[in-house]
Amino acid sequence: MAEYIESLSLLAEKFGRLEGVGKKSAMRMAFSVLELEHEEAEDFARAILDAKEKIHLCPICQNLTDREICPICADENRDHALICVVRDARAVLAMEKVREYRGTYHVLHGLISPMNGISPDQLKIKELLLRVDDPEHPVDEIIVATNPTVEGEATAMYLSKLLRPLGVQVTRLAYGVPVGADLEYADEITLFRALEGRREV
Repeated sequence: MAEYIESLSLLAEKFGRLEGVGKKSAMRMAFSVLELEHEEAEDFARAILDAKEKIHLCPICQNLTDREICPICADENRDHALICVVRDARAVLAMEKVREYRGTYHVLHGLISPMNGISPDQLKIKELLLRVDDPEHPVDEIIVATNPTVEGEATAMYLSKLLRPLGVQVTRLAYGVPVGADLEYADEITLFRALEGRREV
């Protein structure tokens, strides 16, 4: 039936473009939108547009924010000499569950993956090097918290080779995080143990 309703098919197609959303889920989401009151649908659409217009990258850590500088970088109580490098903004949310971590972050927005055509210059590595090289804000340690996958390990090794000559300690999360796992799915205790057991790379 849905394929004969052009606007419904188009809506489902748009939902289907979202990461992790299959055809059936996309169609369910499209029908859910139809069940909304008109005012609710307008609020939904407005929320999408507002997010696209207001959210940008923090000029310091490259995390997503709707402020000039993200709340973590702006927090004077955080340890700005400690930077945790992660793949994406979702990993920041996962790490923030570990209440004991009081450092800052740097978001790469991807991992090195020659098979997928992703090279180092496509990531926010240059911005990280500028932070480490800033004499006004000295950095003591970089924790590389990329996922323990082939791409994550390759990225960690690449960063280590770049950062070591700059005189900064580079550590890697311990393998309390299972090999092949995503940080965003790890529980708080596992992440805490991984932070506690981090090692130099």
